Amino acid sequence: MNFLPELIDEYAVNHSQDEPQLLKELSRETWQKVLNPRMLSGAFQGRVLSMISKLINPKTILEIGTYTGYSALCLAEGLQYDGTLFTIDKNEELEELQYKYFQKSEYRNQIKSYVGNALDIIPTLEVTFDLVFIDADKSNYLNYFNLIIERMNKGGVILSDNVLWSGKVVEELDTKDIDTKILLEYNKLLKEDNRLETVLLPIRDGLTISRVK
Repeated sequence: MNFLPELIDEYAVNHSQDEPQLLKELSRETWQKVLNPRMLSGAFQGRVLSMISKLINPKTILEIGTYTGYSALCLAEGLQYDGTLFTIDKNEELEELQYKYFQKSEYRNQIKSYVGNALDIIPTLEVTFDLVFIDADKSNYLNYFNLIIERMNKGGVILSDNVLWSGKVVEELDTKDIDTKILLEYNKLLKEDNRLETVLLPIRDGLTISRVK
């Protein structure tokens, strides 16, 4: 969902860097073959992720929610030459497509992908993180945060996707809507946690940048 007027959104996209050819191919194949292709980060947000990663120049990245691998490849663009990106997704049906494009990329030896429950896998990763991208099931955002916050390096950055949730965060809450309820709690936590500096950007469906003090 876009919150900007269409013409302004198009202008912003048209005056931002184009996505690399490999990502164009991945985007096209995702739309052709995968259910819910709107879950793809897409060209504009992908360039935002790439830029943030390049500014941080992380040695270790954790991505929670791989989908078809688009955002992982964007984040990998900022990795240090000996850095590693760990990416986790519970959907084993997407593993082949992810692998195909990871192997085509120049980051093939720096990406470690896992299939399974991130809540089980993250504790097994014996590293601390410079950059974390949370883009998985919204009902577990608080759980993911609690798992990774003590494993963030000083100055590390947590990126949280879909935090505006198609505008539901400012609508009357349906008590049965667990995802929105959790996101409201999560957004409040990011603002109030004194370990963080946070800004919420109205990019696409909302992207929060939280820096660990």
